[in-house]
Amino acid sequence: MFTVLLSGFSAQATAVTVSGLYSAKVPVEGSSPGQLAQGYADGLSQVLVRVSGTRDVLAMEGVEALLSDAESLLLSYQVARGESGQSVLSMSFGAVGVNRALAAIDAPVWGANRPLTLAWIAAEDRGSRTLVTRPGAGSGQEDAGAWRAAFDEAARKRGLPVALPPSDFSSDRELLSDIWGQFIGRVKSASGNLDHDVLALVRVSRAGGQWRAGWVFDGMAMNAGEESVTADTPEALAEATINRWAELYASRYAVAASEVGDSPQVDIVLRGVTSLEDYAGANKVLEGLTPVVSVGAHRVRDEQLTLRVAFSGELDQLREYIALDPRFVPMEADVPAEPPVTARTAEDQVASSGPNPQEALESEVSQPAGPDQQTSAEASEETALFTYQPVPVDEEDAREAFESLYQVLYYRWQPSSVIGSDGGE
Repeated sequence: MFTVLLSGFSAQATAVTVSGLYSAKVPVEGSSPGQLAQGYADGLSQVLVRVSGTRDVLAMEGVEALLSDAESLLLSYQVARGESGQSVLSMSFGAVGVNRALAAIDAPVWGANRPLTLAWIAAEDRGSRTLVTRPGAGSGQEDAGAWRAAFDEAARKRGLPVALPPSDFSSDRELLSDIWGQFIGRVKSASGNLDHDVLALVRVSRAGGQWRAGWVFDGMAMNAGEESVTADTPEALAEATINRWAELYASRYAVAASEVGDSPQVDIVLRGVTSLEDYAGANKVLEGLTPVVSVGAHRVRDEQLTLRVAFSGELDQLREYIALDPRFVPMEADVPAEPPVTARTAEDQVASSGPNPQEALESEVSQPAGPDQQTSAEASEETALFTYQPVPVDEEDAREAFESLYQVLYYRWQPSSVIGSDGGE
């Protein structure tokens, strides 16, 4: 199903962080070394396209060598047997390692913070037009279900955050006509309370044996006139459309190979910094962490300090070190109410109300792999491949986030003097 963005955030630039860009699932014949090596290469191929933002990366000089040594970039893997009896290899690659590998073959690198597209899709078939929306009770959207699944799967493959409007709009015939005519005014008004960075007005039609999708964008200077693609099936049309969108975004926000650098850098936004003592304390903690190469103040705004941290190893290792100090409180702890929303595989039909999807993913791929480990269909369906979390930033922060290779980390500074009932650390 399509991503449903949290309603508690404003409809400004959302700098959506896409988790799972460096993870993949592929079918394998078995768990022999040769079969696994082929699976690693297939999974890394998906990741390279997703992270570079272009399918052309697979034709670049040097990519074959990367794929033949895919295991060297692997962090963890697991082989499970699916419901049909087919073995499935789930794997996670290191973000820093993949980014450096792309830079080594002079390929672009597109970061984890990506613009969110709100897609208003009007599909016409045999003279009947339907607005493709999120599922909703009594929405009468049976005909739209195939399009919803097709676009969702295509967006999942490319790691592109895409949202659909709620089913409340499914009966609005005037709005449907405006989408078909690609008149932005009324659609823009209807999108006022819906999270998005860019609006896409899409009209899908069939002529003879082919489907056609034409669209216009509004927002982030993407509105450059109508573009279109054609394909033989709804699934192929959705894939062609999303591929084009991903490449347009990547051409703007991906970082050139020369800018990747030897030491990866991540921005850490620290709330609650009210004095020089707070700044010195936070700086000292970070400088003392094993993975940290350097720390520098990037921006100070009110009680919010942005630190730019160069580190060695993988980003997850840095986060684990930071988590050891209770003065760094992850900002997720400040977000009440709803869990993160997820984009799932096409087979998943309902959002999970269980554990955090990202934790489920990490649990799955970090376990020691056994030969053809058996898992239930239910457990497989509960695993989310991507988690889209709106990042609480202002417009200026959002622009920088879009151009960052790694997700922005958010913490609240909790001085040690108030930690614990006895005032100690």
